[in-house]
Amino acid sequence: MSFASPVFLWFFMPATLVAYWVLPRRWRNGLVSIASLLFYTWGAGAYTFLLLSAIAVNYTAGLLIDADRYADRRRVRRAVLWAAVAFDLGILAIWKYAGFASQQVGALSSALGLGGSPVIELALPIGISFFTFHHLSYVVDVYRQSRRAQRSPVQFVTYIAMFPQLVAGPIVRYHEISDQLADTDRNRLDDFALGFPRFAWGLAKKVVIADTIAPVADAAFASADGDMTTSAAWLGALAYTLQLYFDFSGYSDMAIGLGLMIGFKLPENFDRPYSAASITDFWRRWHMSLSRWFRDYVYIPLGGNRHGAAKTYRNLIIIFVATGFWHGANWTFLVWGVYHGALMLVERRSGWGVVTSTGPALVFRRALTFLLVVIGWVFFRAESMGQAMNVLHAMFVPSGLGLPDAVSASLTNTRSVVLLLALLVVLLPGSFVLGRVLEAGRSWRSSATRFAVMAFAGPYAAVLVAAGTFSPFLYYQF
Repeated sequence: MSFASPVFLWFFMPATLVAYWVLPRRWRNGLVSIASLLFYTWGAGAYTFLLLSAIAVNYTAGLLIDADRYADRRRVRRAVLWAAVAFDLGILAIWKYAGFASQQVGALSSALGLGGSPVIELALPIGISFFTFHHLSYVVDVYRQSRRAQRSPVQFVTYIAMFPQLVAGPIVRYHEISDQLADTDRNRLDDFALGFPRFAWGLAKKVVIADTIAPVADAAFASADGDMTTSAAWLGALAYTLQLYFDFSGYSDMAIGLGLMIGFKLPENFDRPYSAASITDFWRRWHMSLSRWFRDYVYIPLGGNRHGAAKTYRNLIIIFVATGFWHGANWTFLVWGVYHGALMLVERRSGWGVVTSTGPALVFRRALTFLLVVIGWVFFRAESMGQAMNVLHAMFVPSGLGLPDAVSASLTNTRSVVLLLALLVVLLPGSFVLGRVLEAGRSWRSSATRFAVMAFAGPYAAVLVAAGTFSPFLYYQF
């Protein structure tokens, strides 16, 4: 069930909110838990049992790690932690990476003349990367004693399965939300008034902008194996750059808005990433909840930047290899991660990652960073390394200014206008984040913005959804 679907917008969300308003406060988490499991079952079917199994294992592990009888037995606590981590990563390895690994084994076997080998084919459970990271955050936070284990099964299910963030984030570290789980003393109408404009803005970003641009990117990349020209390559790369941002940030806005409507403050996930003045700055602004997760649970435990340049560079490469493969089992994602990791190393070595420039120098830095990010998105979007290299070759080796027929047909007047307007996001000040303006208080600017979103942008997006023009969110596949 997608947030941008008629079933969700006109049945599931209203029914959940009405129940949230009329039921006693102490039932709030129970309602969210049940609604979240129904939401997941709608899209995942039998894979709900996989989610429930992971919930049961990690809930039990947390209780064991935090048990008083093991308070002075660090070896026992550590053994339980590693068992839970192995279980969580094992689920991810089997369901997300086993097929890819078997393909590589088969290809190597064929290359060595040993014949083919079976290829494992498993459907990817939606949201598996996200709920796995939530489980890992929980057991590690409890082990570190930054938070006590969750005694209430209902509150634990609420944290893991909360439908606003279950299938595509933001990734919520346990210590960020543990106190909120026990706080049911909220004003329901105030929650709705705060969250609905943010949700409506996210819906408009997804349906009005991202889905409108998507056919242009699809047509351009589809031409990569045929008559792709330089113009088509750059058009496709830019279209996908904007589509991905408005799709994913739109989802994040909707998730944050939904969280507010049911009484939870979820972490921000985007901070105008295309205004970044370095790749280091970009990763402080793009998918921030993922960056924070890797920083807290991988980079810092590896030593961070505390043990000299060589180990710092090693740790950065490990992080970005993991980031690439977290997004998908494909060489294109690995190359994308290594590409960003290499750029981070260059910036760390040269000092370019520290942004102190102003005026024309800052404009140049932003333009260069945006160009580097666009190049990276080619790997992220391509279905294979061959397709990625074809697109990049066309981008940097002149091969004509015309557009293939399919790409030209996709570039309608409406899509051209939306594409140009979406490109303006690159030019806006780096400190301007409209989602935060919607929650910024009672100033006339915030009030006017909320009115415009709720009176025009949101309803127009809802009309497009009713007309059947929505598509699944891109990050559902991760």
